[in-house]
Amino acid sequence: MSYDIEEKFVIAVASSALFDLSESDRIFREKGEEEYRRYQREHENEKLHTGVAFPLIKRLLSLNEESAGDRPVEVVLLSRNDPDTGLRVFKSIETYGLPITRAVFVAGKNPFEYMGALNASLFLSGNPTDVQEAMEHGFPAGCVFPTDFVDDESDEELRLAFDFDGIIADDSAEQVFQRGALDLFHRHERGKAGEPLPAGPLLKFFVEIGKLQKREIDKAKTDPGYKPKVRIAIATARNAPAHERVISTLRQLDIRVDEAFFLGGIAKSRVLQIFKPHIFFDDQAGHIQGVARIAPSVHVPFGVMNRTSLRR
Repeated sequence: MSYDIEEKFVIAVASSALFDLSESDRIFREKGEEEYRRYQREHENEKLHTGVAFPLIKRLLSLNEESAGDRPVEVVLLSRNDPDTGLRVFKSIETYGLPITRAVFVAGKNPFEYMGALNASLFLSGNPTDVQEAMEHGFPAGCVFPTDFVDDESDEELRLAFDFDGIIADDSAEQVFQRGALDLFHRHERGKAGEPLPAGPLLKFFVEIGKLQKREIDKAKTDPGYKPKVRIAIATARNAPAHERVISTLRQLDIRVDEAFFLGGIAKSRVLQIFKPHIFFDDQAGHIQGVARIAPSVHVPFGVMNRTSLRR
């Protein structure tokens, strides 16, 4: 019986994002492939420590338990390993009780080219080169940053935070900002306030998250005792009057945002340490560095801010 992957919300995750592979990576770099293969075999029954994307993946998959049998979320492992060296990852997945059963092993290649075949709306990896290559080929991808975040497993809510320009929307407004002063940018955005921005690299992922959120809201309407588990926030350097175009874009997408932070240059970490996202997406590494230690964070290398040394 065929499995209709087109009907699923699919996330592709590398083992380097799902687990902490720092020790095995060190073995590979310092001692080479054969010693790495030996190490993985000798330790294949030892559980890997959780990685940056683990809280996101665990909570997304848990939403399948709340569905009426259709299981909307699918997570596929995309790995540079071959099946032999990748066995430890699958054993760790099983030990943690994650319902991940599908994988692609490509023995040293970048696996992003299989994203289209798998209907994946996002590829998460700890390898910045793989992520950059995926983005250059038009695939939505993000690189996880190291974090000190400790997940509270008693908290069942899934909180996601997104930058706006260069993530949900494209970076056309950012390009205007980089060509002139702040007042020029504000005049431009005020003039286009009712005009939604074109799609950004993570739009499909954002829309799919919105669908999950709507399912949760609808369930609460039929079950007054049920608390929706998906909470979405926007954290952007925009402020008034540039805020209105964000709202216009969200209205066109028909997605409800629970919290929005129009910060106008205030450090995003100041509000995100209160919101406590299980994942935060931004296209600027400088913003990520301020947040990554307090919350799992993903750099999406898209647009003008990743082609120049400029930083907003």
